[in-house]
Formats: sequence, structure tokens, C-alpha cells
Amino acid sequence: MQDFDFDAVVVGAGAVGLACGYALSQRGLAVAVLEAEGHIGQGVSSRNSEVIHGGLYYPTGSLKARLCVEGRRLLYAFLDKHHLDYKKCGKLVVATQESELEQLATIYDQALANDVEGMERLTGAQARALEPGLNAHAALLSPESGVFASHDYMLALQGEVEAAGGAVVINTPFEGATPLAGGGFTVRIGGPEAATLTCRLLVTAPGLSAQAVAANIEGFPKDQIPEAHFGKGVYFRLAAKAPFQRLIYPPPIHGALGTHYRNDLGGQAVFGPDLEYVPAPDYSVDPAKAAVFAAYIRKFWPDVPADLLTADYAGVRPKLHGPNDPQPDFQLRGADTHGLVGLMALFGIESPGLTSSLAIGEEVALRLAV
Repeated sequence: MQDFDFDAVVVGAGAVGLACGYALSQRGLAVAVLEAEGHIGQGVSSRNSEVIHGGLYYPTGSLKARLCVEGRRLLYAFLDKHHLDYKKCGKLVVATQESELEQLATIYDQALANDVEGMERLTGAQARALEPGLNAHAALLSPESGVFASHDYMLALQGEVEAAGGAVVINTPFEGATPLAGGGFTVRIGGPEAATLTCRLLVTAPGLSAQAVAANIEGFPKDQIPEAHFGKGVYFRLAAKAPFQRLIYPPPIHGALGTHYRNDLGGQAVFGPDLEYVPAPDYSVDPAKAAVFAAYIRKFWPDVPADLLTADYAGVRPKLHGPNDPQPDFQLRGADTHGLVGLMALFGIESPGLTSSLAIGEEVALRLAV
């Protein structure tokens, strides 16, 4: 019987990779999580809205619908257990004009189908009573939505993996893997201490480099590697008192949830992200975009002081669709699609991937039959 260095190797130490490592280590497996960067969570996980999503929007029966709701429940319990800071502030999805009422009704019905707790339909007056200054023709209230400190969460996941005897190894890029004849994989790693190691199970969750990692696994069918698209989103911060306590979302746009508002854990108002498809990851923020942001925000907050919007940061989402394509589900590709027993390859883990991360980890462990 093959003697492996690790039971499982996970590629990528962002929120999802660490959650996969956590789920596997909780089942008694010896786990190594490999991270190319010098710190955990430096990719997609470091440049997001830090929103805990309720699970309102996603199609019935989709992984996004199920794993977002399951992941949210697991996430709040995990944050409580580890005494990590969060605000379950709730979220208003706002129709700013009558033409958006039908979209709001569709979202409400989908939220109920997805088993989202506590949903309420509000009149414009009721929404404004909760958040004075809001322009609302009507709104939906999702009380389970919130914000949290994602890096603290990832540090706690790392701690759990290590407490279970696993390793989270930084500055260790994945360079390739080869299936072994009797099952399992040889994994080639680079960095200051380039080496090879063996494992029974291999999970790839490297976010923006998911396609490149899959292409470096010997025997992975090229037609099972989906085309990568990069969805850039920028954020602007308000240099003034936060106007609202709850998350404020307009109805979603094609391919994203739209530029929204959050009051972060530090009490500051942040708006974003927008969506722009780019040919390669790009984290620049053009301060001149403030005028465009102000025009969009003015729909739900007419009094936004445009001169107090300051450029903050940008993130890039690992999308599997182009600007005019339908938005696909999370892709968790196992041996039934690529033929490599013991390998689970994750693609397109964008929003609500952070909220879903613990449930994604559980799903990966379940599909790998551990």
C-alpha cells in the first residue's frame, strides 16, 4: 500500500482553500495547504466586500444557493466559536423606482425557495423608517446578512488546520502534479525549498489561477478546464459619517450584485464593487471614477457628497463567463468529469464564495468520500 507524505494537499490558502483544508483535517487527515504568496489570503480573499450573504439570488438547486445558505449558518457559528468580530447588520435590497418592483418580487420568491430565514417585504416608507435618507420605492429586508473581518477568519482556519497536525505552507507555489499508478499524486512545489511530495487526495482552490493549476496536472483533460474571465471591481470609501447602518443593495446587474453600500467593522462607508472585464488581473483604481460611482449611488442615496468619495481598492473575480454570457454555478470538478480519482478541482469560486467557504469545504470532503 502506498505510503504518502500527506493524506491531502490543498492548492491555495485563500478562504476556500483553507476551508477545504479545515474540513479535511477535521476528519483526521494529514493536510498540507500550499500558498504561492508570502501570506495567506492574498488573492481574491483579500479584495472583496467582506459581506456575509443571505443567499437570496441564486437559482433553485444550484450549488451557490445551497452552499451560500449552509455556509452562512456555519460561518456565524465558526465566528462565534472563535470569538471573531462581525456585525449581523441586515441588508436592504432597494427598488428605487416602480420598474424594479417585479425584480424585487422575483428575488423575494427566490430567497424563500432557497430557505433564507426572516425575509421581509417593506414599503418605501418602512425602508426609510429604518434608514432615513434612503430613496426606496420598496425594499426587501434580509436580517441574516452581515459583515465580518475575513482575514481574521482565515487566520482562525489556518490555526485549526495546524492544531489538527496539518501545515499551511507559504512561499510554496504549485508547479505540477502527476497521478501515481496505484492512486494518489506526486506534487511538485517551487519556492526557496523546491521539492516533491506525495498525497492521496489533491484539491485545487487557487482562485484566479485555477485554470493554470489544472493545466499543470498531468492527465487533466484540456476540455474540462473552463475558460477564465477576469471581472475587476473597484471600491470607493466615503470620507464622512456612514449614512446607513445596514447593507444597501440595488437590484443585481447582469453577472454581479451591483455596486452596493456597506458600513464596515470600523464604521466607515464603502461603496462597490462595479464590474469591468479585464484581460488580466489589474488592481489599479482610477480616482476619476468617483463621478460614475456618485451617479450610481445617487439612485438610492440622493444626498451622496460626490466630493467626499475617495478611491480605495480593487478586486478581481475569477469568472467563468463573459459580459454577455449567463452566469454559471460554482464548478467542483471531480473524477466523474476529469477521470482523476482523488482530485477535486474548483473553478469560478467568486461571490458568494467567501460566505460559502465552510460549506464548500464540507462539500469537497463529501465528494472525496472522506
